[in-house]
Amino acid sequence: MQYDTTSLELVREALIMALKISAPILGAGLIVGLVISLVQTVTSIQDQTLSFVPKIVVMILAAALLIPWVAQRLIEYSAELFRLV
Repeated sequence: MQYDTTSLELVREALIMALKISAPILGAGLIVGLVISLVQTVTSIQDQTLSFVPKIVVMILAAALLIPWVAQRLIEYSAELFRLV
């Protein structure tokens, strides 16, 4: 039964790590999407590309800027996994 508990704990930690890594990038896209939606509502512009392109650009920039942080988190997580094995 110890193996079942360990396996569940590893899966739980992997999901938490995925959330921690993706949250800043998705958060940046969410904020830009809300701002663009607000601007579209105020100006009555309903162009779909107006909301899509800025979100993609900001999310790519956020991912590029966060590469060192993401790499450090993944290295720490991998080291912890190897320590457990």
